[in-house]
Amino acid sequence: MQLSHFFLAVLVFMIWGFNFVVVKLGLEEIPPLVLGFARLFLTSIPAVFFIKRPKVPLRMVVLYGLVMFALHFGLLFMGMNTGVPPGLTSLLLQFQIFFTVLLGVLFFGEKLHPWQIIGGLVSLTGIVLIGMHMDGGGTLTGFLLVIGSAVSWGIGNLISKKIGKVDMIALVIWGSFFAWPPFLALSLMTEGVDKFIDIFRHVTWVSTGSVLYITYLSTLVGYGSWSFLVHHHPFSTIAPFALLVPVFGMLSSIVVLGEPLQEWKVFAGVLVVSGLCINFLFPRIFRKAYKQ
Repeated sequence: MQLSHFFLAVLVFMIWGFNFVVVKLGLEEIPPLVLGFARLFLTSIPAVFFIKRPKVPLRMVVLYGLVMFALHFGLLFMGMNTGVPPGLTSLLLQFQIFFTVLLGVLFFGEKLHPWQIIGGLVSLTGIVLIGMHMDGGGTLTGFLLVIGSAVSWGIGNLISKKIGKVDMIALVIWGSFFAWPPFLALSLMTEGVDKFIDIFRHVTWVSTGSVLYITYLSTLVGYGSWSFLVHHHPFSTIAPFALLVPVFGMLSSIVVLGEPLQEWKVFAGVLVVSGLCINFLFPRIFRKAYKQ
């Protein structure tokens, strides 16, 4: 991998890690459904009028948008809005990797390496530890919502695999185009038209910056760069960089928001990241050793 590509990969996952802090800041002024609508609307409009739809059945693009964006972001934003800190959210979401692996086994007949099972169990231990420290009420509800978001992400990955190789930017734009109407409808139903309009009248530079960041940096720049890297390198080379997301997520949450770093969080983080390392790296290490 070229050094420039290495730094690009680090930058992408730094953007995605810091994204959780930005979302939290946005949720302080904008309700989760409105924030989801704003993100997806601006991602798709006006780009959808200039970018051709991916050459796949329309129903697959719609399904991808509804699951990967509407359901995933909806559950994520509502979970964070109920009290799950950004750092822990970035950690919990990484469990989507194991849902993706499991779904690949169930629906695509992919083989499950023993190390992937071990890695999943190690990470699951960390997830359970986090759940045990959620103090009831909104925070426990938020924990379950974020886990649901991770599940929907895994299903979205399954749909993406079914779609096959397409222009990722086009898929994100068109998927977002079909995902924002549900956010808008639910927001108008729950908030009312007057309050919905009033929210945008009283936004500050913080909430505006949050929407712009998660729309253009996290979504368009992030997915665009990711598509470029995957096009130029094997997925096995790029995927391990995902380990940086919870690292940047936890660090930025501590530095920017002052999220406390208790011992149990450190231990849970070590377990989750260790499980990811086992899942990502060990099968490849042993495969190379076996070939030699």
